Amino acid sequence: MYDLILVRYGEMTLKKKNYRQFLQKVNDNIKNKCKGLKKLKYFNTDYRFYIYLNGEDYQKVLDILDTVVGLYSYSLCKQTSTDYEAISSLAINMIEEYKVKYRALSGNNNEKLSFKVETNRANKQFPGTSIGISQEVAKRILPKINDLYVDVHNPDITLNIDLRTEGTYLYVETIKGLGGYPSGSAGKGMLMMSGGIDSPVAGFLALKKGVVLSAIHFASPPYTSDLALQKVVDLIEILAKYTLDGKIKLLVVPFTEIQTAIHEKANPIYTVTLMRRAMYKIACSIAKEKKIDVLINGESIGQVASQTLESMSVVNAVTNMPIIRPVVTYDKEEIVSVARKIKTYDTSIRPYEDCCTVFVPEHPVIKPKLEDVLVEEEKCDLEESIKKAIENTKTITLNCFEKYSVFNSDSNSSEFDI
Repeated sequence: MYDLILVRYGEMTLKKKNYRQFLQKVNDNIKNKCKGLKKLKYFNTDYRFYIYLNGEDYQKVLDILDTVVGLYSYSLCKQTSTDYEAISSLAINMIEEYKVKYRALSGNNNEKLSFKVETNRANKQFPGTSIGISQEVAKRILPKINDLYVDVHNPDITLNIDLRTEGTYLYVETIKGLGGYPSGSAGKGMLMMSGGIDSPVAGFLALKKGVVLSAIHFASPPYTSDLALQKVVDLIEILAKYTLDGKIKLLVVPFTEIQTAIHEKANPIYTVTLMRRAMYKIACSIAKEKKIDVLINGESIGQVASQTLESMSVVNAVTNMPIIRPVVTYDKEEIVSVARKIKTYDTSIRPYEDCCTVFVPEHPVIKPKLEDVLVEEEKCDLEESIKKAIENTKTITLNCFEKYSVFNSDSNSSEFDI
Protein backbone atom coordinates (compact mmCIF):
# COMPACT_ATOMS: atom_id res chain seq x y z
CA MET A 1 0.00 0.00 0.00
CA TYR A 2 1.33 3.42 -0.92
CA ASP A 3 1.69 6.16 1.70
CA LEU A 4 1.24 9.24 -0.44
CA ILE A 5 1.29 10.85 -3.87
CA LEU A 6 4.11 13.25 -4.67
CA VAL A 7 3.03 16.03 -7.05
CA ARG A 8 5.43 18.19 -9.07
CA TYR A 9 4.41 21.53 -10.50
CA GLY A 10 4.40 22.41 -14.20
CA GLU A 11 5.55 25.38 -16.27
CA MET A 12 4.10 27.84 -13.76
CA THR A 13 7.44 27.47 -11.94
CA LEU A 14 8.87 29.73 -14.68
CA LYS A 15 6.63 32.59 -13.56
CA LYS A 16 8.89 33.90 -10.81
CA LYS A 17 6.92 37.00 -9.82
CA ASN A 18 3.56 35.20 -9.88
CA TYR A 19 4.86 31.88 -8.60
CA ARG A 20 3.38 32.14 -5.11
CA GLN A 21 -0.01 33.09 -6.48
CA PHE A 22 0.04 30.24 -9.02
CA LEU A 23 1.26 27.82 -6.37
CA GLN A 24 -1.69 28.64 -4.13
CA LYS A 25 -4.13 28.33 -7.04
CA VAL A 26 -2.98 24.88 -8.13
CA ASN A 27 -2.91 23.63 -4.53
CA ASP A 28 -6.44 24.91 -3.99
CA ASN A 29 -7.54 23.31 -7.27
CA ILE A 30 -6.27 19.91 -6.15
CA LYS A 31 -7.94 20.18 -2.75
CA ASN A 32 -11.22 21.37 -4.28
CA LYS A 33 -11.35 18.48 -6.74
CA CYS A 34 -10.44 15.97 -4.02
CA LYS A 35 -12.86 17.34 -1.42
CA GLY A 36 -15.04 14.22 -1.60
CA LEU A 37 -12.13 12.05 -0.41
CA LYS A 38 -12.27 12.80 3.29
CA LYS A 39 -9.23 10.81 4.48
CA LEU A 40 -6.69 12.76 2.46
CA LYS A 41 -4.21 15.07 4.16
CA TYR A 42 -2.02 17.64 2.41
CA PHE A 43 1.40 19.18 2.84
CA ASN A 44 3.27 21.41 0.45
CA THR A 45 6.60 23.16 -0.04
CA ASP A 46 7.69 25.57 -2.75
CA TYR A 47 8.39 22.74 -5.19
CA ARG A 48 6.33 19.77 -4.07
CA PHE A 49 2.77 18.97 -3.05
CA TYR A 50 2.18 15.87 -0.95
CA ILE A 51 -1.14 14.05 -0.76
CA TYR A 52 -1.17 11.61 2.18
CA LEU A 53 -3.62 8.82 1.38
CA ASN A 54 -4.41 7.52 4.88
CA GLY A 55 -6.07 4.46 3.36
CA GLU A 56 -7.95 6.33 0.59
CA ASP A 57 -8.10 4.62 -2.83
CA TYR A 58 -5.08 6.04 -4.68
CA GLN A 59 -6.63 5.39 -8.11
CA LYS A 60 -9.44 7.84 -7.35
CA VAL A 61 -6.85 10.50 -6.56
CA LEU A 62 -4.84 9.75 -9.72
CA ASP A 63 -7.99 10.04 -11.83
CA ILE A 64 -8.57 13.50 -10.35
CA LEU A 65 -4.97 14.60 -10.87
CA ASP A 66 -5.31 13.64 -14.54
CA THR A 67 -7.76 16.58 -14.86
CA VAL A 68 -5.76 19.22 -12.94
CA VAL A 69 -3.84 21.71 -15.07
CA GLY A 70 -0.57 23.15 -13.78
CA LEU A 71 0.96 19.79 -12.81
CA TYR A 72 4.18 18.48 -14.34
CA SER A 73 4.02 14.93 -12.98
CA TYR A 74 3.10 12.82 -9.97
CA SER A 75 4.20 9.56 -8.39
CA LEU A 76 2.86 7.03 -5.95
CA CYS A 77 5.38 7.04 -3.11
CA LYS A 78 6.39 5.34 0.05
CA GLN A 79 8.09 7.27 2.83
CA THR A 80 10.93 5.93 4.94
CA SER A 81 13.65 6.88 7.38
CA THR A 82 16.65 8.78 6.08
CA ASP A 83 19.27 6.05 6.39
CA TYR A 84 20.72 3.45 4.00
CA GLU A 85 19.26 0.43 5.77
CA ALA A 86 15.68 1.72 5.71
CA ILE A 87 15.97 3.03 2.14
CA SER A 88 17.42 -0.23 0.81
CA SER A 89 14.92 -2.43 2.62
CA LEU A 90 11.96 -0.47 1.28
CA ALA A 91 13.52 -0.31 -2.20
CA ILE A 92 13.80 -4.10 -2.38
CA ASN A 93 10.12 -4.52 -1.49
CA MET A 94 8.99 -1.90 -4.00
CA ILE A 95 11.04 -3.37 -6.86
CA GLU A 96 9.78 -6.88 -6.14
CA GLU A 97 6.19 -5.60 -6.27
CA TYR A 98 6.75 -3.56 -9.41
CA LYS A 99 8.49 -6.36 -11.34
CA VAL A 100 5.23 -8.29 -11.57
CA LYS A 101 3.35 -5.26 -12.88
CA TYR A 102 6.14 -4.33 -15.29
CA ARG A 103 6.31 -7.80 -16.84
CA ALA A 104 2.53 -7.91 -17.27
CA LEU A 105 2.34 -4.46 -18.90
CA SER A 106 5.43 -4.67 -21.06
CA GLY A 107 5.35 -8.33 -22.01
CA ASN A 108 9.03 -8.47 -21.05
CA ASN A 109 9.52 -12.00 -19.79
CA ASN A 110 13.29 -11.99 -20.01
CA GLU A 111 15.09 -13.94 -17.34
CA LYS A 112 16.57 -10.72 -15.96
CA LEU A 113 15.42 -7.10 -15.87
CA SER A 114 17.69 -4.06 -15.94
CA PHE A 115 17.45 -1.32 -13.34
CA LYS A 116 19.12 1.78 -12.04
CA VAL A 117 18.81 4.04 -9.01
CA GLU A 118 18.38 7.80 -9.36
CA THR A 119 18.74 10.07 -6.35
CA ASN A 120 17.66 13.66 -5.85
CA ARG A 121 19.66 14.91 -2.85
CA ALA A 122 17.71 18.03 -1.91
CA ASN A 123 18.51 17.31 1.74
CA LYS A 124 22.15 18.38 1.85
CA GLN A 125 22.55 17.11 5.41
CA PHE A 126 22.58 13.56 4.07
CA PRO A 127 26.25 12.71 3.42
CA GLY A 128 27.61 11.96 -0.04
CA THR A 129 26.63 12.87 -3.60
CA SER A 130 23.56 11.89 -5.57
CA ILE A 131 25.59 9.45 -7.68
CA GLY A 132 27.32 8.00 -4.63
CA ILE A 133 24.01 7.46 -2.83
CA SER A 134 22.56 5.72 -5.90
CA GLN A 135 25.57 3.42 -6.13
CA GLU A 136 25.42 2.55 -2.44
CA VAL A 137 21.71 1.67 -2.56
CA ALA A 138 22.18 -0.37 -5.77
CA LYS A 139 24.95 -2.38 -4.07
CA ARG A 140 22.56 -3.29 -1.29
CA ILE A 141 19.72 -4.21 -3.67
CA LEU A 142 21.56 -6.44 -6.17
CA PRO A 143 22.44 -9.32 -3.78
CA LYS A 144 18.81 -9.50 -2.61
CA ILE A 145 17.12 -9.69 -6.04
CA ASN A 146 18.78 -12.23 -8.31
CA ASP A 147 16.95 -11.36 -11.56
CA LEU A 148 18.21 -7.76 -11.75
CA TYR A 149 21.25 -6.23 -13.41
CA VAL A 150 22.38 -2.62 -13.66
CA ASP A 151 21.83 -0.56 -16.83
CA VAL A 152 22.13 3.18 -16.23
CA HIS A 153 21.31 4.12 -19.84
CA ASN A 154 18.13 2.19 -20.70
CA PRO A 155 16.79 0.46 -17.60
CA ASP A 156 13.56 -1.49 -17.39
CA ILE A 157 13.00 -0.22 -13.84
CA THR A 158 14.17 3.01 -12.26
CA LEU A 159 14.09 3.36 -8.50
CA ASN A 160 13.85 7.03 -7.56
CA ILE A 161 15.02 8.30 -4.19
CA ASP A 162 13.90 11.81 -3.26
CA LEU A 163 15.89 12.98 -0.24
CA ARG A 164 14.24 16.13 1.08
CA THR A 165 14.33 17.96 4.38
CA GLU A 166 10.67 17.07 4.97
CA GLY A 167 11.26 13.35 4.42
CA THR A 168 12.69 10.59 2.23
CA TYR A 169 10.46 9.24 -0.53
CA LEU A 170 10.81 6.29 -2.90
CA TYR A 171 8.93 5.66 -6.13
CA VAL A 172 9.29 3.61 -9.31
CA GLU A 173 6.74 5.25 -11.63
CA THR A 174 6.20 8.80 -12.83
CA ILE A 175 2.88 9.81 -14.37
CA LYS A 176 2.98 12.82 -16.68
CA GLY A 177 0.59 15.64 -15.78
CA LEU A 178 -1.25 18.07 -18.05
CA GLY A 179 1.25 20.88 -17.50
CA GLY A 180 0.23 24.48 -18.13
CA TYR A 181 -1.06 27.03 -15.64
CA PRO A 182 -3.58 26.53 -12.84
CA SER A 183 -7.27 26.86 -13.64
CA GLY A 184 -8.52 30.43 -13.54
CA SER A 185 -5.12 32.14 -13.70
CA ALA A 186 -5.25 33.54 -17.26
CA GLY A 187 -8.49 35.46 -17.76
CA LYS A 188 -11.72 34.56 -19.57
CA GLY A 189 -12.24 33.09 -23.03
CA MET A 190 -15.27 32.16 -25.12
CA LEU A 191 -14.92 29.01 -27.23
CA MET A 192 -16.69 29.00 -30.59
CA MET A 193 -17.99 25.44 -30.39
CA SER A 194 -19.02 23.73 -33.62
CA GLY A 195 -19.33 20.15 -32.41
CA GLY A 196 -16.57 18.80 -34.64
CA ILE A 197 -13.18 17.42 -33.64
CA ASP A 198 -11.18 20.65 -33.63
CA SER A 199 -13.07 23.07 -31.39
CA PRO A 200 -13.13 20.86 -28.25
CA VAL A 201 -9.37 20.35 -28.63
CA ALA A 202 -8.89 24.11 -28.91
CA GLY A 203 -10.98 24.55 -25.76
CA PHE A 204 -8.93 21.98 -23.88
CA LEU A 205 -5.65 23.65 -24.88
CA ALA A 206 -7.00 27.00 -23.67
CA LEU A 207 -8.04 25.42 -20.36
CA LYS A 208 -4.50 24.07 -20.00
CA LYS A 209 -3.24 27.64 -20.05
CA GLY A 210 -5.48 28.61 -17.15
CA VAL A 211 -8.29 30.22 -19.18
CA VAL A 212 -11.75 30.33 -17.60
CA LEU A 213 -13.88 28.97 -20.40
CA SER A 214 -17.41 29.54 -21.62
CA ALA A 215 -18.68 28.34 -25.00
CA ILE A 216 -20.95 29.60 -27.75
CA HIS A 217 -22.78 27.43 -30.30
CA PHE A 218 -24.84 28.47 -33.32
CA ALA A 219 -27.94 26.34 -33.89
CA SER A 220 -30.05 26.41 -37.06
CA PRO A 221 -33.22 24.40 -36.55
CA PRO A 222 -34.78 22.74 -38.48
CA TYR A 223 -31.60 22.41 -40.57
CA THR A 224 -29.73 21.24 -37.48
CA SER A 225 -31.29 18.80 -35.02
CA ASP A 226 -31.50 18.52 -31.26
CA LEU A 227 -29.11 15.59 -31.61
CA ALA A 228 -26.48 18.00 -32.94
CA LEU A 229 -27.02 20.27 -29.95
CA GLN A 230 -26.87 17.29 -27.58
CA LYS A 231 -23.49 16.39 -29.10
CA VAL A 232 -22.20 19.86 -28.26
CA VAL A 233 -23.60 19.59 -24.73
CA ASP A 234 -21.86 16.25 -24.23
CA LEU A 235 -18.55 17.67 -25.48
CA ILE A 236 -18.78 20.62 -23.09
CA GLU A 237 -19.47 18.26 -20.19
CA ILE A 238 -16.25 16.39 -21.05
CA LEU A 239 -14.26 19.64 -21.13
CA ALA A 240 -15.82 20.73 -17.83
CA LYS A 241 -13.89 18.09 -15.90
CA TYR A 242 -10.71 20.08 -16.60
CA THR A 243 -12.11 23.22 -14.93
CA LEU A 244 -11.86 24.19 -11.28
CA ASP A 245 -15.53 23.70 -10.39
CA GLY A 246 -16.47 21.22 -13.13
CA LYS A 247 -18.76 23.74 -14.86
CA ILE A 248 -18.87 25.57 -18.21
CA LYS A 249 -21.63 27.84 -19.50
CA LEU A 250 -22.85 27.14 -23.02
CA LEU A 251 -24.56 29.93 -24.97
CA VAL A 252 -26.85 28.70 -27.74
CA VAL A 253 -27.52 31.25 -30.51
CA PRO A 254 -30.52 30.87 -32.86
CA PHE A 255 -28.88 31.24 -36.28
CA THR A 256 -31.51 30.05 -38.76
CA GLU A 257 -32.79 33.46 -39.84
CA ILE A 258 -29.27 34.72 -40.53
CA GLN A 259 -28.26 31.67 -42.53
CA THR A 260 -31.48 31.76 -44.54
CA ALA A 261 -30.94 35.42 -45.45
CA ILE A 262 -27.37 34.74 -46.57
CA HIS A 263 -28.48 31.73 -48.62
CA GLU A 264 -31.29 33.62 -50.35
CA LYS A 265 -29.58 36.96 -51.05
CA ALA A 266 -25.82 36.51 -51.40
CA ASN A 267 -23.62 34.99 -54.08
CA PRO A 268 -23.34 31.33 -52.98
CA ILE A 269 -19.53 31.29 -53.10
CA TYR A 270 -19.50 33.78 -50.19
CA THR A 271 -21.94 31.85 -47.99
CA VAL A 272 -19.34 30.46 -45.57
CA THR A 273 -17.43 33.73 -45.29
CA LEU A 274 -20.59 35.76 -44.57
CA MET A 275 -21.84 33.17 -42.10
CA ARG A 276 -18.59 33.24 -40.14
CA ARG A 277 -18.48 37.03 -40.10
CA ALA A 278 -22.00 37.04 -38.60
CA MET A 279 -20.91 34.48 -36.01
CA TYR A 280 -17.95 36.62 -35.00
CA LYS A 281 -20.10 39.72 -34.71
CA ILE A 282 -22.50 37.90 -32.39
CA ALA A 283 -19.80 36.19 -30.34
CA CYS A 284 -17.83 39.42 -29.87
CA SER A 285 -20.91 41.38 -28.85
CA ILE A 286 -21.87 38.80 -26.23
CA ALA A 287 -18.27 38.41 -25.04
CA LYS A 288 -17.85 42.16 -24.50
CA GLU A 289 -21.13 42.34 -22.62
CA LYS A 290 -19.99 39.52 -20.33
CA LYS A 291 -16.46 40.99 -19.94
CA ILE A 292 -14.80 38.03 -21.64
CA ASP A 293 -11.25 38.79 -22.83
CA VAL A 294 -10.81 36.68 -25.99
CA LEU A 295 -12.55 34.41 -28.47
CA ILE A 296 -11.17 30.91 -29.03
CA ASN A 297 -11.78 28.66 -32.01
CA GLY A 298 -10.57 25.47 -33.64
CA GLU A 299 -9.38 26.88 -36.95
CA SER A 300 -6.36 25.21 -38.56
CA ILE A 301 -4.62 26.81 -41.54
CA GLY A 302 -5.88 25.48 -44.87
CA GLN A 303 -7.99 22.68 -43.41
CA VAL A 304 -11.16 23.93 -45.16
CA ALA A 305 -12.00 26.84 -47.47
CA SER A 306 -12.91 29.15 -44.58
CA GLN A 307 -9.54 28.56 -42.92
CA THR A 308 -7.17 29.98 -45.50
CA LEU A 309 -5.20 32.98 -44.26
CA GLU A 310 -7.17 35.21 -46.62
CA SER A 311 -10.49 33.93 -45.27
CA MET A 312 -9.36 34.31 -41.66
CA SER A 313 -8.31 37.88 -42.35
CA VAL A 314 -11.64 38.86 -43.93
CA VAL A 315 -13.61 37.22 -41.12
CA ASN A 316 -11.39 38.81 -38.45
CA ALA A 317 -12.07 42.26 -39.91
CA VAL A 318 -15.42 42.45 -38.06
CA THR A 319 -13.75 42.81 -34.65
CA ASN A 320 -10.71 44.07 -32.78
CA MET A 321 -11.17 41.47 -30.04
CA PRO A 322 -8.24 39.03 -29.80
CA ILE A 323 -8.90 35.64 -31.43
CA ILE A 324 -6.97 32.67 -30.04
CA ARG A 325 -6.52 29.68 -32.38
CA PRO A 326 -4.70 27.00 -30.35
CA VAL A 327 -4.63 24.39 -33.17
CA VAL A 328 -3.90 26.79 -36.03
CA THR A 329 -0.64 25.02 -37.01
CA TYR A 330 -1.70 21.47 -36.10
CA ASP A 331 -2.37 18.93 -38.83
CA LYS A 332 -5.48 16.76 -38.55
CA GLU A 333 -3.71 13.76 -37.06
CA GLU A 334 -2.23 15.90 -34.29
CA ILE A 335 -5.67 17.27 -33.46
CA VAL A 336 -7.22 13.79 -33.50
CA SER A 337 -4.47 12.53 -31.19
CA VAL A 338 -5.33 15.16 -28.56
CA ALA A 339 -9.07 14.51 -29.05
CA ARG A 340 -8.56 10.83 -28.30
CA LYS A 341 -6.46 11.64 -25.25
CA ILE A 342 -9.12 13.91 -23.73
CA LYS A 343 -11.91 11.53 -24.80
CA THR A 344 -13.84 13.95 -27.03
CA TYR A 345 -13.14 12.16 -30.31
CA ASP A 346 -15.90 9.53 -30.17
CA THR A 347 -18.48 12.19 -29.36
CA SER A 348 -17.19 14.60 -32.02
CA ILE A 349 -17.62 12.06 -34.82
CA ARG A 350 -21.30 11.41 -34.16
CA PRO A 351 -23.03 11.93 -37.52
CA TYR A 352 -25.11 14.98 -36.60
CA GLU A 353 -24.40 18.07 -38.70
CA ASP A 354 -23.94 21.54 -37.23
CA CYS A 355 -24.81 24.85 -38.89
CA CYS A 356 -21.39 25.07 -40.57
CA THR A 357 -22.52 22.35 -42.99
CA VAL A 358 -25.81 24.04 -43.92
CA PHE A 359 -26.04 25.69 -47.37
CA VAL A 360 -22.34 25.12 -48.05
CA PRO A 361 -21.62 25.77 -51.76
CA GLU A 362 -19.81 23.24 -53.90
CA HIS A 363 -17.01 25.71 -54.65
CA PRO A 364 -16.69 28.33 -51.87
CA VAL A 365 -14.32 31.23 -52.35
CA ILE A 366 -10.97 30.45 -50.71
CA LYS A 367 -9.26 33.82 -51.16
CA PRO A 368 -12.02 36.37 -50.55
CA LYS A 369 -11.39 40.10 -50.88
CA LEU A 370 -12.89 42.30 -48.20
CA GLU A 371 -14.42 44.79 -50.64
CA ASP A 372 -16.29 41.98 -52.44
CA VAL A 373 -17.49 40.46 -49.16
CA LEU A 374 -18.82 43.82 -47.98
CA VAL A 375 -20.90 44.14 -51.18
CA GLU A 376 -22.46 40.69 -50.60
CA GLU A 377 -23.01 41.42 -46.92
CA GLU A 378 -24.89 44.60 -47.78
CA LYS A 379 -27.33 42.58 -49.87
CA CYS A 380 -28.26 40.41 -46.87
CA ASP A 381 -29.17 43.28 -44.49
CA LEU A 382 -28.23 41.24 -41.40
CA GLU A 383 -28.14 43.95 -38.73
CA GLU A 384 -31.63 43.33 -37.30
CA SER A 385 -31.29 39.55 -37.55
CA ILE A 386 -27.99 39.66 -35.63
CA LYS A 387 -29.53 41.85 -32.94
CA LYS A 388 -32.47 39.44 -32.64
CA ALA A 389 -30.16 36.41 -32.42
CA ILE A 390 -28.24 38.03 -29.55
CA GLU A 391 -31.45 38.88 -27.68
CA ASN A 392 -32.71 35.28 -28.01
CA THR A 393 -29.49 33.54 -27.03
CA LYS A 394 -29.97 30.97 -24.27
CA THR A 395 -27.42 30.01 -21.63
CA ILE A 396 -27.12 26.49 -20.22
CA THR A 397 -24.89 25.86 -17.21
CA LEU A 398 -23.32 22.45 -17.79
CA ASN A 399 -21.19 20.38 -15.47
CA CYS A 400 -19.25 17.14 -15.50
CA PHE A 401 -21.16 15.65 -12.59
CA GLU A 402 -24.58 15.16 -14.19
CA LYS A 403 -25.80 14.71 -17.73
CA TYR A 404 -27.90 17.42 -19.34
CA SER A 405 -30.55 16.44 -21.91
CA VAL A 406 -31.75 18.94 -24.51
CA PHE A 407 -34.83 16.76 -24.92
CA ASN A 408 -35.83 17.15 -21.27
CA SER A 409 -34.31 20.32 -19.87
CA ASP A 410 -36.21 19.96 -16.60
CA SER A 411 -34.60 16.59 -15.86
CA ASN A 412 -31.63 18.01 -13.95
CA SER A 413 -30.35 21.06 -12.15
CA SER A 414 -28.97 22.90 -15.19
CA GLU A 415 -30.79 26.16 -15.85
CA PHE A 416 -31.76 28.24 -18.84
CA ASP A 417 -31.10 31.97 -18.56
CA ILE A 418 -32.88 33.76 -21.39
